[in-house]
Amino acid sequence: MARKRKIILYIATSTDGFIARPDGSVDWLDRPRPKGNYGMGAFYRSIDTCVLGRKTYELSVSFGMRDGYAGKKNYVFSRTLKKAASPKGIIVNEGVAGFAERLHAEKGKHIWLVGGSELVAAFLDSEQVDEFIIHVIPTMIGEGIPLVAPRHRHLPLKLLASKTFPDGVVRLHYAVRKNLHT
Repeated sequence: MARKRKIILYIATSTDGFIARPDGSVDWLDRPRPKGNYGMGAFYRSIDTCVLGRKTYELSVSFGMRDGYAGKKNYVFSRTLKKAASPKGIIVNEGVAGFAERLHAEKGKHIWLVGGSELVAAFLDSEQVDEFIIHVIPTMIGEGIPLVAPRHRHLPLKLLASKTFPDGVVRLHYAVRKNLHT
């Protein structure tokens, strides 16, 4: 049975598969955006919860997003943070599987798995990611933090949609196949 509330990784990668430079910098994402910002507004309206790893959260805070994503419930996975930069951030230091199952069971909109690669890997390892929406930016950065932390896994995906934008960005939307017959 399909889940009503999905956990969706919505993210951008360089053409060579990195989400950030080795130091966590995402300066290569600074570019003029087309009208509609690659569909971000529509996606943002479809969610009510954001899940971030500690490093991604700290990067967001450095960009001035002290309260996390506006109008959303913000969870930060961390083994080291004792409290968030704002009372609007909820620190999570429990296992991914149980936490994600509770989120799936709650009423509400979809859940944005923001990143980073270690948290994405943990959600994948717990079979908790339902969809990927990946924006491939036409830039190679040569080295950095991969989309997903390397692990031994085989994960079949089903292409739901693809869209090209005038600036060369390609959006790929995949569902995670729970078995090979879906």
